Amino acid sequence: MGDLGNQNFDRSQAEPASQPPAAAQPASAAPQASAPPPPRNSQQEQPGVKKAPADNATQPIGVVLEIAGSGSQIALDLERLNQCMQDDDPSIALAGQVGSQIKIRVGNSWLLASVRNQRQDRRQNGILANIDFLGEGQEEKLTGKIHGFRRGVTRYPVPGALIYPATTNDLKQIYASDGRSNIQVGTVYPTKDIRAGIYIDAMLGKHFALLGSTGTGKSTSAALILHRICEAAPEGHIVMIDPHGEYSAAFKTNGQILDVTNLQMPYWLLNFEEHCEVLLTSRGNDRQADSDILAKCLLKARGKNRLAETMGKITVDSPIPYLLSDLSNAVQDEMGKLDKATNTAPFMRIKTKLDEIKADPRYQFMFSGMLVGDTMADFLSKVFRMPGDGKPISIIDVSGVPSDITSTVVAVLSRLVFDFAIWGRDEQTRPILLVCEEAHRYVPNEANADGSSVGTILSRIAKEGRKYGISLGLITQRPSDLAEGVLSQCGTIISMRLNNDRDQAFVKAAMPEGARGFLDSIPALRNRECIICGEGVSIPIRVAFDNLEEVKRPASEDPSFVQLWSKAGGEEDAVHRTVQRWRSQGV
Repeated sequence: MGDLGNQNFDRSQAEPASQPPAAAQPASAAPQASAPPPPRNSQQEQPGVKKAPADNATQPIGVVLEIAGSGSQIALDLERLNQCMQDDDPSIALAGQVGSQIKIRVGNSWLLASVRNQRQDRRQNGILANIDFLGEGQEEKLTGKIHGFRRGVTRYPVPGALIYPATTNDLKQIYASDGRSNIQVGTVYPTKDIRAGIYIDAMLGKHFALLGSTGTGKSTSAALILHRICEAAPEGHIVMIDPHGEYSAAFKTNGQILDVTNLQMPYWLLNFEEHCEVLLTSRGNDRQADSDILAKCLLKARGKNRLAETMGKITVDSPIPYLLSDLSNAVQDEMGKLDKATNTAPFMRIKTKLDEIKADPRYQFMFSGMLVGDTMADFLSKVFRMPGDGKPISIIDVSGVPSDITSTVVAVLSRLVFDFAIWGRDEQTRPILLVCEEAHRYVPNEANADGSSVGTILSRIAKEGRKYGISLGLITQRPSDLAEGVLSQCGTIISMRLNNDRDQAFVKAAMPEGARGFLDSIPALRNRECIICGEGVSIPIRVAFDNLEEVKRPASEDPSFVQLWSKAGGEEDAVHRTVQRWRSQGV
């Protein structure tokens, strides 16, 4: 390793490495302006001389020891780091610490890097650290400030190059918008005034994922991002699958709330695979026999519609309205054609399940005789917000849907988005954002996969959706339970605190190389803080989300046990009302 002693850094007055972190220092003073560094030979500190805090921005804090393509190793001077900790500029105060930014002079450019880790250099009584290169910017001749920052590295430094702290002014240039449409969602850590923006087109064009353990503020952050998108694009088309009924409260004013009381999803929109999920109860070899019978009867029922007669050739998947009684009669007719030796059990299984669904009030939002009319265009307009009428987002609350068909309902909605985009290619492109909360339930990994249609269609949207103008937003607390291929298709990853080691490792594997230093801080993130990296940002950033107004927050607040358990009264009536709703199944 290189010898920091050759740089004449003075360590005679170095303070212990257990100095309190810079984050505790006040950040009230104005940030220091970044000035051009003096010539190299005058930058080396003389033994026993301590530089004034005002010079922290222009004085080196270490040297480059080793260069590699994606990252390198540096040596940091402990005394200089302790001096920087006293600086009023919060960016300088964090210089050299894990997750902070440092800069290296290369010709007329500044190279920006993020500190990934630290360890003690026992031989030199200093600190060794690994860094990840973020990008480079040009230097203004008069002020020495960074401008024209861009991702990637065209020219690497050489071992022995000096390292300087990145100032708040530097970070302002780095995080400044490049003119593309963006939404501002918070403040860049550790600064107090640099706004964190996400480029909408880049984030939505290549999908995004919002990850975070329960209780980290994930739902509120999702609502914040969606509200900002709605404000930026009031004529947008956003469909959100809400499995817990949390987001209805957040989008009362600017969204269409659809649940089992007003969704009115026609059963005939289901394709053959989705019909099988709902109507077939058998497994193994019996399922194939049942499937063949259902295909024949379903095609016969669809063919009885006058619409089918005008279209000529139709398939079992064609979204043609049919009567449930026609399907039931078709099954009965096929059973009547059997000779006495043939088993009637497959026909009876289908007919029994069909009768059960028709009689069950919980399924009325979908399997109702009232939904036989050709309302497909109206249904798609309502769900996709075309036109939006100032409400660009539709919240599909599936919390009241019977659990055995919830995944099928989500599959139908997702497939309708995909099919609409495919068959609408000859029209003007109208991009649709499909946001899926609790995504690990619908697109599980191989260990938990059950072969359901929802996992298939969401995986297909993740891989092919952007070609057709479909954006996928996945929100989950268990990224390790997600299908690997789906998370890797997300160009922008917004990661809040993850407490589980498997989840952390999974996210690190999906993140780009330059974000590794940030990712090590995922377990240490506060509530409503996140790491954003990928296509939606210029470089990986740590962000403290903005506070969201009370009326725009989802209904996901944690109950206060102490407060609620200190009150009494009304329990008996509440139990009776709950039992009444329970028995009527919400009908």
